[in-house]
Amino acid sequence: MNFYAARQPILDREKSLVGYELLFRDGLDNVFPQINGDEATSRLIEGSQFTFGLEELTGNKPAFINFTLDTLVKGYASMMGTNEIVVEILETVQPGKRLLALTQQLKEQGYTIALDDYKHQNVWRHFFPHIDIIKVDYLESSLEDIQEIIDAVKPYPNIKLLAEKVETYEQYQQAMDLGFTYFQGFFFSKPEMVQSKALPPSELTLAELLYETSTTDMDLEKITKVFERDVNLSYKLLRYSNSAMFKRRAEISTIKQALVVLGAAEIKKFLSLLFTAQLSSDKPAELMLLSLTRARFAEVLAEKHPGSVDSGRAFLTSMMSLLDAILDQDMAEVVERLPLANDIKVALRDREGDLAKYITLVEQYEQAKWQDANKTMEEMKLDATTVPDAYHEAIHWAQEQIQAIM
Repeated sequence: MNFYAARQPILDREKSLVGYELLFRDGLDNVFPQINGDEATSRLIEGSQFTFGLEELTGNKPAFINFTLDTLVKGYASMMGTNEIVVEILETVQPGKRLLALTQQLKEQGYTIALDDYKHQNVWRHFFPHIDIIKVDYLESSLEDIQEIIDAVKPYPNIKLLAEKVETYEQYQQAMDLGFTYFQGFFFSKPEMVQSKALPPSELTLAELLYETSTTDMDLEKITKVFERDVNLSYKLLRYSNSAMFKRRAEISTIKQALVVLGAAEIKKFLSLLFTAQLSSDKPAELMLLSLTRARFAEVLAEKHPGSVDSGRAFLTSMMSLLDAILDQDMAEVVERLPLANDIKVALRDREGDLAKYITLVEQYEQAKWQDANKTMEEMKLDATTVPDAYHEAIHWAQEQIQAIM
């Protein structure tokens, strides 16, 4: 049985990653609400414990997991450590004495407790001394609703507010001004502001190398000379080629030898990875991790379903799909300044062509839009059963890459 789950990052006021909300669905055809909350929680816990390690899904950050009253009564939360999860009480759970007793018990055991999609009712005040986080749906709540919640929790300094479904920079900034501590949504994958950001020399060198390696027949001599004139780039190449991912039989003595050892496919991967890493150095680390996950996800799918799209191009295109957020400018402006192949530019700028479908699919998967994802896979003629494994592999691979290049 396949384990289907997506994750959404949760950031703090410094845009540092604090955890992920895990989103379960029973396959890409059987989408919510055809499965009830009790089964979703139990299947998610079962899958993360026995099918795919929770730490691999979350990178050892806390997992925010939804719990119904029934799953709390059955003690499912205590199957995981207090530092592994945040217990989210679903908005459909009605406040009552039984829920209050369970909340007190979990709090005494050391668990972090959150109220999901909170709508203020005075009865919840009995729970406030035991609550750590209140999640506010920014799309569904008016400013008056939000202010009512802020006023209600003021006497409880133990409670931190989390703004979820924050999809624009303006929403994020408003939530910051209102005093929210945590943020969940896709605001960081949109440009924060449109401004000019020139590429420094090292990044221009990487852009040049990306172009050179995007051709069918790579000019190894020319690429070697580019590396040899940048000591920092050469150091990172040697460090990368010496990582545990590559089982070398001989020591590397030249830049050219390092390039030969890696091979064309890995060189392309290394350069696109390094380019994105340098551009996002002043951005949330999660943005870099998301770029890498997207790239590997697309690459694996292209490899498993050979057709009109080269896996290397799928990798590069999906990795570059967050350049607007990384450079804080419109994607159309970004692609005009990069020496990328035209079909890659069209995919990034206009979301057209076969390469664009990989970006669309990975975004749908990230947001757990399973019905849309299923339609996209049908259009791409992909085998839906391979997608969850590809996503999990991509997460694991991205975490390894971060360690290798940083």
